[in-house]
Amino acid sequence: MARITRASAAKAAAPSLKSQPQQLSSPPATPAPGSRKRSRKPIKQEDGDVDELPHNLGPALPTPGAEDDVAARELPPKKRAKRALKAETTEDLKENLVDAAIKAEDAESKLEPTPKKTPKKANYGLTPGLSPYPDYPHPTVDECREVVRLLEKVHGKVVVPKTIPPPSLDVSGCGEVPSVLDALIRTRLSANTTNKNSSTAFQGLVARFGTLKEGIGKGSVDWDAVRLAPQKDVYKAIERGGLADRKSKDIQAILQLAYDENQQRKAALTDPSSDPAGAEGEPESEKQAEITKAKQNVISLDHLHLLSTNDAIEKMLTYPGIGPKTASCVALFCMQRPSFAVDTHVFRLCQYLGWVPKSTKKGQPKVDRNTTYSHCDVRIPDEHKYALHYLLIKHGKTCRRCRAITGQSSAGWEEGCPIEHLVKRHGSKKGGASVVDRKKAKKAADHEEAEADAADNDSELSDVPDDEEAKD
Repeated sequence: MARITRASAAKAAAPSLKSQPQQLSSPPATPAPGSRKRSRKPIKQEDGDVDELPHNLGPALPTPGAEDDVAARELPPKKRAKRALKAETTEDLKENLVDAAIKAEDAESKLEPTPKKTPKKANYGLTPGLSPYPDYPHPTVDECREVVRLLEKVHGKVVVPKTIPPPSLDVSGCGEVPSVLDALIRTRLSANTTNKNSSTAFQGLVARFGTLKEGIGKGSVDWDAVRLAPQKDVYKAIERGGLADRKSKDIQAILQLAYDENQQRKAALTDPSSDPAGAEGEPESEKQAEITKAKQNVISLDHLHLLSTNDAIEKMLTYPGIGPKTASCVALFCMQRPSFAVDTHVFRLCQYLGWVPKSTKKGQPKVDRNTTYSHCDVRIPDEHKYALHYLLIKHGKTCRRCRAITGQSSAGWEEGCPIEHLVKRHGSKKGGASVVDRKKAKKAADHEEAEADAADNDSELSDVPDDEEAKD
């Protein structure tokens, strides 16, 4: 029998294949199973860009055969897989964005309270009642008395008020209100801005959240409404006062902490077996007032009156955004406790007067507003703290030589300064105090003091009866 070659078999089958299209050099995407025998040669890997190949087949060309067809069906083309994945990912992303937008809308529509915050630690490196510069001997009692005397001649006599004025809804102030909570928030608003701006911010709170019209907290801002409002609403209310984002967050955190503390104190006050801090000396009527406020959600910090001055200041320092200056102002103006609050003007003049050291010893903190407060609060007698705080601020704002922005070429420099002989200014534009100016100021101060002493002696002699004068 003659051997049948592949060529002869192809010729025999040629008539039946004429109706079929000629086979291309590249195989079809899905070859019919069993159309060709499986090649025993290894599959050739081709180099080049995948995108250049037809039908998105990728770098490996499939070999026709049953096993290859099964593999091709189980493993979809690489490029198609990527496209499908991309489309699927895009659809998922769109769905996720829609879901996120819906959730955000729902969250904004709810009035949720500010999340509870653990009170911060007073990390100012200060110890109440102890100076950070214990070996520095200034200011002395005589130095404090002399500065008060000289500045009162220019700026008027300062008298500590016996009563606290009713709260103003137009002016924020720095704690000159009866409510400790009001004083704390008003003083926080006044930080790092002008009085006009802080007052505008406070008016924004009043306009947006209103005041309590009746009950125990009548006349005060509805602080519970501020606590429960979205932070963006509080921000909008105070945005004209400066640093609104930080201050709005601090205010809501303070209110939440105060609210929690009120509820805890209410629980303790209604339990005969326990008393909260300071309650051992609290009259029964005030205990009942505390309980009523807590039940009505009238937020209050008036229980700080029950603590010592140092303990009250330490407690205020645990609230967000409250530093020594703010806490000291609330203690001085609202709680009527002796405390030497140090702002930028007081700090500058304490340096000019030499009441804090120019250089510190090893291990001591640098001189700044907080350490100046801590040092001078220990050194200055209680009876002079209110007057010195007021007078140094007044003098620091108005004196042509002691203001921060003036120099020797400024208008009014020649008018002099009542404490010229006591200060040593720093800064090139200030030029320091000249020897001549210091002598003139000291001579004027001594002359005024001698005149004052003479007037006091004359007054005492006028009160002595005539017969006793004769005996002398």
